[in-house]
Parts: sequence; C-alpha cells; structure tokens
Amino acid sequence: MIPVIKMMRPINCLISSMAILIVRISLFGIGTGSIETFPLTAIGMIIVFFYTAGGNILNDYMDRKVDKINHPGRPIPSGDINPSKALMLSGLMFSMATALAFLLPFYWAQIIVVLAIILLTTYELSFKKKGFVGNLTVSALTGMVFIFGGSIYGQFILPVIMGVVAFLSNVGREIVKDIQDIKGDRDRNTFPMQVGPKVAKSTAAGFVVLALILSPLPYIIGLLPLSYLIVVIGADIIFIYSLSLINQAKRSQKFMKLAMVVALLAFLIGGIV
Repeated sequence: MIPVIKMMRPINCLISSMAILIVRISLFGIGTGSIETFPLTAIGMIIVFFYTAGGNILNDYMDRKVDKINHPGRPIPSGDINPSKALMLSGLMFSMATALAFLLPFYWAQIIVVLAIILLTTYELSFKKKGFVGNLTVSALTGMVFIFGGSIYGQFILPVIMGVVAFLSNVGREIVKDIQDIKGDRDRNTFPMQVGPKVAKSTAAGFVVLALILSPLPYIIGLLPLSYLIVVIGADIIFIYSLSLINQAKRSQKFMKLAMVVALLAFLIGGIV
C-alpha cells in the first residue's frame, strides 16, 4: 500500500484539490451561498484528488525507463510495483474521478473531467516531449481546474478569468523552467532548444505580461472587491521582478511560482473580505 500512496503523491493531490475550495470562496465567500454548494465542493475536491493521483501514477509509468537512472528508488524502477499494475491503478483513479463527476448537476463538469483525462493522457504519450505544445497542454490542464470548479456551481465568468490567468502565467513559467534545464535535457525537444533561449525568454515574458494585463479584470468588472486588487497587485509586482531575473532562469521561475501563490491568495482574500 505504501508504494501506491507514494506514486499517488497525496500532498500534491490535496494541494491541487484546494483550487476547488478557492473557487468556491471567491464565488460565494465564507458562510454564504446555498447549502447545496458544500457537498458539491467536497465532490469536486475528491474528483481533482483522484484525477491528480491518476496523472501522477501515469507519469511514473511513462517515465519508468528514465527513472531507472534518475530515480531508481521510485516504486516502479525499484520493483515495488509492477508497471502493468501501476497502469491499472492510474486507470482506476481516472475512472473514479469520472464516475464521481456524474454526481454533479451541470453537464459541463463531466465534459471537463473527460477532456482533462484525454489531454493529460495525450500529454504523457506524445506532447510531453514536443516542446511548446507540451507547455501549452500542461498549462491548459492547470487552468481547467479552475474552470471545472466554476462548472460545479454553474458559474463561469470569474472561474474562466482565473483559469486563463493561470494558463498564461503557467506557460511563462514552464518555458523558463525549460530554459533552466536546457543543458540537461537529452530526451526532450523543448521550446528553448527549438527556438533558442533569446526567443524563448521573450515568449515567456509575453505570456506573463498577458496574465498581468488580465489580473485586475475581476475587480474592474465588479466580480471581486478592492481587497482582491490590492493583493493581486502584489502578485503582479513579484511577476515583474521575476521577469527582471529572466536571464537567471532558476531564480526567475521560483519567483514566478511565488507570484502564482500570491495570486491565488488574492482570489481567496477577495472572496472573504
């Protein structure tokens, strides 16, 4: 059982599922909204938990040959779990996420879950090693979590904005991470390897700037209060600082990650205050 839990990465799954709670609070605040939102939120969080676990196990299955060298202690290369069993466990997690989605009242939730599973599987099978397409795919999956959260309640405007901002900023960070790893990548044809670091840096900065432009929108159109704007400006400042460090890719992407956390905090505070 312990190797299975190790492959699931439950802490990572729990962090991902918290996005649903953030969406709920940004939409309804604390102690408001109909009582029906609470079980819907719980179901949504469990779905994201199982979906993330399935993706983590699938990732270990797909990387099992490389992990023999890079991560020999992981459950599959160490022999603790048979690869076929791991693949079956991944399928089980995805099946549980899909089945639970049909407990939700809005058909968009089911469509998004199925589409996310298809995209994640395609990413692992093909897009992962195809540079920019891979960056776009993994970032789209990040953004879809927020849109899925909104679909649970039949609310889309704010969650779509959250999803698009998450998508844009994540594309920027993914490219910077690939710039950081350009010397060590051997089995991946990453975007910086295809176009060169200079073009990659400009592209990453472009995506982040688009995210910055969109970030005040929830306040401008009246979806979130001034408290949101104040905190998200703090996130934007950190993003701008990260861009100033783009020639130091390791530091730059770390500050981008910090900025993304602060941006999530902005949505949370905007829903509470």
